[in-house]
Amino acid sequence: MSERELNRIEVLSDVVQGRMSAVAAASVLGLSRRQVHRLLKTFQADGPAAIRHKARGRPSNNRIDPAVREFALTL
Repeated sequence: MSERELNRIEVLSDVVQGRMSAVAAASVLGLSRRQVHRLLKTFQADGPAAIRHKARGRPSNNRIDPAVREFALTL
């Protein structure tokens, strides 16, 4: 996991345990209160694995078609 994701997990854990409010977590993470509540809902349902980026390990949507790439390299 990235440093950012680990920080989010730590802050959300503090909110779940009552050591931090959702508003304070929002300011620490640079998010809105509403987004913190969305993260909390998925964090409580699926655990820390729910915080990781969902596109990890997948190819980019903006990748260049391999045929076009090969043509450009031959030029």
